[in-house]
Amino acid sequence: MTKSRTSPIVLLGPQGGTSDVGRVLAEHGITGRVALVRAGYQEREGEDAAMIATLGVPAVNLNLHARSVDVFRSDPEFTAAYQARQNRLRHLQSFYRVRLDKTEDAARTISVRYVDPELLEQEEKVSVDQFRYLDADHVERCTTLHAAFEQRWRIGERPPIARHRKEVRATLATVDALVIAGGHVASLKNRLALFDVLKLAAGKPVIAWSAGAMVLTERIVLFHDYPPYGSDIAQVLDAGFGLAKGIVVLPDPRRRVNMNARDGIQRFARRMAPATCVAMDHGGRVVFEGGVLVRASGARLTTRGEVELDWDGAPSRFSTPYMRVPQ
Repeated sequence: MTKSRTSPIVLLGPQGGTSDVGRVLAEHGITGRVALVRAGYQEREGEDAAMIATLGVPAVNLNLHARSVDVFRSDPEFTAAYQARQNRLRHLQSFYRVRLDKTEDAARTISVRYVDPELLEQEEKVSVDQFRYLDADHVERCTTLHAAFEQRWRIGERPPIARHRKEVRATLATVDALVIAGGHVASLKNRLALFDVLKLAAGKPVIAWSAGAMVLTERIVLFHDYPPYGSDIAQVLDAGFGLAKGIVVLPDPRRRVNMNARDGIQRFARRMAPATCVAMDHGGRVVFEGGVLVRASGARLTTRGEVELDWDGAPSRFSTPYMRVPQ
């Protein structure tokens, strides 16, 4: 858990084509060197020249993926335990997904019954609450597993990890901001956690996009209305770092979200409530200052199935309150 911040946290949409991250840095008065995280690109982490060129300021790559490779090679005992934990997390994700699929099948079967509309609405609320319970339970189980692993292995005291954290801390002391790119969201989240980067960078501005933006929220939500294979039901991957509270980030919605599926949008927004669901294409942004959302530019998905294309961070005129997650 990272301590509270006063510096801005800026979440952006995809940066393909014409990048706007350099403009964001300039708007926030960041002209000195920044630290760059590209761990989500895994083995291509070091191919950073083109990305750094778009920043408009000097940058140093923290090389978190490469550091993790060194740790796993240097500490076989820890590596075996870490791999066992990851396997356990994958099993939890798989079982959670089975439960989601069965709940989705039941919800769809009930939704097409020819009965009183008021009864259907009540049943829809029951179905959404079942999703919410499964989501909350999954996050809790993942969080418990992470905490137990941390306590058992005292990660920060393992010599290879302690050495890399010391180097990361020294580098972060020399920069004006932390910039987090996208890529593979699980790899990115795991490397940021392994080296405690966000805690070490506390107090500095953070600018992140795509998967980088997702990991800064409270829940990392995987979604795709047009998957190449498998079910299209959204699922929570894990808890995020919680720097950007109260929102669910949906990067690249043009390829991933069916904006015309009103029923699906309504169910998803109700499932994620009270968090705000923000679809962020290129140019989208959400800005937090002092932990509070102060402005935004994106499309908000509402609990009535509407899409506010010009959402600016203000409370939605379409959204309605929704019930609490069952305890």
